[in-house]
Amino acid sequence: MQTNMAAFVRSVGLVLRFGQSSHLVNTQGNPVIISKRYVRALKRKPVKLIYPDGKEERLIKTTQTVSRQKEVLHSKESSKDDTEKRFHSRASDLQYNKASKKSNESLFPNNVTLTDALRFEKAQPDDKRLSKLVTIARSRTYREHQGKILLEGRRLICDALAAGAKPQTVFFSSVERLSELPVDKLQRASLVKVKFEEIKKWSELITPQGVIAIFSRPDVHKLEFPKDQQGQTVPLSLICDNIRDPGNLGTILRCAAAAGCDSVLLSKGCVDIWEPKVLRAAMGAHFRIPIIPSLTWEEVSHHLPRDVTVHVADNCSSPVRDVDTESNQVSKPSDYGWVSGRKEKKQHSELDYSESDSEEDSDSDEEVDEVPQVEPKLYHDPWAQRGTALVIGGETHGLSLESLRLAEQTDGRRLYVPLAHGVDSLNSAMAASILLFEGRRQLLKAVERSGRRVRN
Repeated sequence: MQTNMAAFVRSVGLVLRFGQSSHLVNTQGNPVIISKRYVRALKRKPVKLIYPDGKEERLIKTTQTVSRQKEVLHSKESSKDDTEKRFHSRASDLQYNKASKKSNESLFPNNVTLTDALRFEKAQPDDKRLSKLVTIARSRTYREHQGKILLEGRRLICDALAAGAKPQTVFFSSVERLSELPVDKLQRASLVKVKFEEIKKWSELITPQGVIAIFSRPDVHKLEFPKDQQGQTVPLSLICDNIRDPGNLGTILRCAAAAGCDSVLLSKGCVDIWEPKVLRAAMGAHFRIPIIPSLTWEEVSHHLPRDVTVHVADNCSSPVRDVDTESNQVSKPSDYGWVSGRKEKKQHSELDYSESDSEEDSDSDEEVDEVPQVEPKLYHDPWAQRGTALVIGGETHGLSLESLRLAEQTDGRRLYVPLAHGVDSLNSAMAASILLFEGRRQLLKAVERSGRRVRN
């Protein structure tokens, strides 16, 4: 029988080699199988053999085949048991029991996936929550009415979580991006996994980091600022007056945090501190020092220490402006490039605040006749010897008359930085950085002198 089978297989190979349409024949020349039709059948494992004379023979599986199948089945069962053991051990580490698991399954929909101690859901293509990101980012009125802010990037989100800000929704493109955040502080936030293309579509960054979060608008009095920042502060406060350019304001806030200011106060008329451009330029300064926005000048005075001296940053490069002093007319604010001639309005509308320093004043603004007299002083001369506040004005509108009155009442000075011939003024952020670090140097030097006196 073995000889017949070998001859049969050899004949099949010869026929297949010479042509697909040829026939398999026996010794008498009668066709048995058409090769083109039954080539696929020959590749399968036969269960029964039927010989030309009509005899049949069933193939019995060998012991080796049966044992191999048992080994495969046993390996599958063991891997399944190992997976179940790992799952149960992870659940025990996270203190999950069967009751809590059933309750969680009933609370979350089918599209929710469990990863470690967090649950996240996959966003649908028509998820409307993504479109709200643009509204939060661009509308100051919406941010204030809804009490929401938008933070983008791992570092900024981590700084906000470390300061105690409360997250509402976190959008991320991959689990790796989510794992870079402090997971223990995201227990009450809604985690939504979206495609990176969606984040790139709604992000204002050229190269998004793949994580965007919506936070509740923080209350400065409830934030926890870093202890290392508090240990390096000096009695120096910064007052922003009509800073309307987001990039300038963000840079000024960053300089204030680096110089160790104990607080930053913003008058009404400044750009919103939670605008995305301000947040990016500030590099986390919002969560390192207290920043109090939208204050009237009466409220600014209440937030300052009692014995503070308020100085103003002059936008000009010399102590004397080219003003016609020969005439007997009283000088007006418009005669000085660093003073705004507008009165402070009692009621400020949120829609009146521009987002840029480049807008011009309206012609209907009423001017004040007199300018408070504040003596000029070089920035490197001693001016910060005790509690000090510095006022930085916008590049277009300059300092307000209220800030000059406050400086006059506290015996402050008008600080200026001498510039080379032909240069009119400095950028407000650059002037702030020079004056803040000079004030810090003078304050630390005064503390050092007082310490020496005590030791002597």
